[in-house]
Amino acid sequence: MRYLNNWLDKTDWIDIIVLTLQLRDSLMAKPPRSDPKQQSLRTQGVLHHRPEAVTDELFRQLDFFDPRDLLQVKYEMLRRVETDGYSVSAAAAAFGLSRPSFYEARAAWQHEGLAGLLPKKRGPHSGYKLTDEVVMFLCSAYTNNASLTPPELAAQVETTFGIQVHPRSIERALQRAEKKRR
Repeated sequence: MRYLNNWLDKTDWIDIIVLTLQLRDSLMAKPPRSDPKQQSLRTQGVLHHRPEAVTDELFRQLDFFDPRDLLQVKYEMLRRVETDGYSVSAAAAAFGLSRPSFYEARAAWQHEGLAGLLPKKRGPHSGYKLTDEVVMFLCSAYTNNASLTPPELAAQVETTFGIQVHPRSIERALQRAEKKRR
């Protein structure tokens, strides 16, 4: 210790102590509170994944404009091109989006209005393989023999209709059909 005392003077010791306390405080700091608006935007599917890329002056100067709100960002991008005469490339860049995103948003806006800018559910929207005919077949087969399992019903559907249906899809279809009968 005597060697260290000779090597470090008083200001060095104070600096070390202050740095240690700052490091301790930063490591023990509470995580930032989650922002309820950001969580809501995420839940609704309209959270802009790159809000820092929005460089439009309105979004930088006014609190009303939120670069995290993708719906607002898309609307303002479309408005800039339509009413303010921005080029598509300039507007897309200013709002942190691509040109294809602009054209997609514009087509959705023209067909559906503001609701067209809302995110769409991805993937199939229903059991497209499970037509009414297939569901009737499944209900009939299950009514005739309640001991049939979904994998066995799937095999029957493949044999009869030539389509592969996941057993879980069959379970859900039978549950929906049962609810309708009630």
